[in-house]
Amino acid sequence: MGIRDSFSNMLYRIAEKRGLVEDIYSQSIRYGGIFVNNQNILSSSDVYELMQDISNQIALADIVVEDNKGKEIDDPALKYLKNPNNYLTQFEFMKLMTNNYLLNGEVFPIKDGDQIHLASNVYTELDNRLIEHFKINGVEVPSFMIRHIKNMGNSHLKGVGILDIGKNTLSGVMNAEKVLTDKYKKGGLLAFMLKLDAHINPSNAAQSKFIKAILDQLEGIDDSRTIKMIPLGKGFSIDALESPIDDDKILSYLNVYKKDLGKFLGVNVETYTALIKTDVEKGMMYLHNKAVKHIMKNFSEHLTMLFFGKDSNKNIKFKINILDFVPYSTKTNIGYNIVRTGITSPDNVAEMLGFPKQNTAETQAIYISNDLTEIGKKNATDDSLKGGDDNSKEKGNEGI
Repeated sequence: MGIRDSFSNMLYRIAEKRGLVEDIYSQSIRYGGIFVNNQNILSSSDVYELMQDISNQIALADIVVEDNKGKEIDDPALKYLKNPNNYLTQFEFMKLMTNNYLLNGEVFPIKDGDQIHLASNVYTELDNRLIEHFKINGVEVPSFMIRHIKNMGNSHLKGVGILDIGKNTLSGVMNAEKVLTDKYKKGGLLAFMLKLDAHINPSNAAQSKFIKAILDQLEGIDDSRTIKMIPLGKGFSIDALESPIDDDKILSYLNVYKKDLGKFLGVNVETYTALIKTDVEKGMMYLHNKAVKHIMKNFSEHLTMLFFGKDSNKNIKFKINILDFVPYSTKTNIGYNIVRTGITSPDNVAEMLGFPKQNTAETQAIYISNDLTEIGKKNATDDSLKGGDDNSKEKGNEGI
């Protein structure tokens, strides 16, 4: 074995000891980029938080069936939705369906007998009569068994999700986060540099042994309480090679572009965060109106078609109790005001405020005010408009 081979083997062993060989064989590099996909996108805290808030609202909503007059009715579809299949509950199913809808821009609920599933790897196409056909692994699925729920963009065949429309921004943010995380997982230190005034001589056994001893001492520093004394001879010095990553520049980038991720989900993060800090109810209502309401409408229409067909007079609806967003003290005040004013007695007001309608003749009448009678039944006479009683009026007129 020649000097060149000996020197190469020594360098190989040093590189192997530091983990560089493993990095080469696994085709990875330090601070490398990542590709955004379904598996790692939720590692972005901002995307995860917003998706949690949106999908939780929908998953917590009550699912009801209404007739063509808007009256809630009991229907076997509710049983299927309550227990969609053997491996998902209603909450899990709705949350999963919402998350896939937000990420991929489309989702495919499929009804198979008495179970509902979310199909994957679905290929869709329109025939010459503009009828949509569905294929899963080359097998065509009857259209009455499956629905194609799309987050509409500019195509009638495919929906748009954050993985498509926010791909560049998302990749940039997640790579920036990964760079900082990797840096501080190593304590901000890349390596130690051992400087020698003399040439490295592989055949110098004493020199090689000394280098190995220094390396072992450095690798033994694995605890903040560990103190090492490394005696160095003349011509030896150890320097730290710190990470060249500029934290301030990366943090400035993240402060701008992380907020933009929410816009791909229909939410202005700054507005939402400010509302949540000051008033949870307003924050959740903002999220409901900006991101949740239209998704619930879309889900309702497609699930209605899946269970009842297009000619049915039944409708599946999602209903959210807004009072879930307010603190207990606010609920107490609302309850007190309801008792004092009877504001929820007229059915039209009850429906507007999210309360169930009583569907009685009295509650369906139209009122000017809660302390007056129905419109058309009030006798507006002179006596009914005067204030006070007769005695007070006479006493008040004595000095005139």
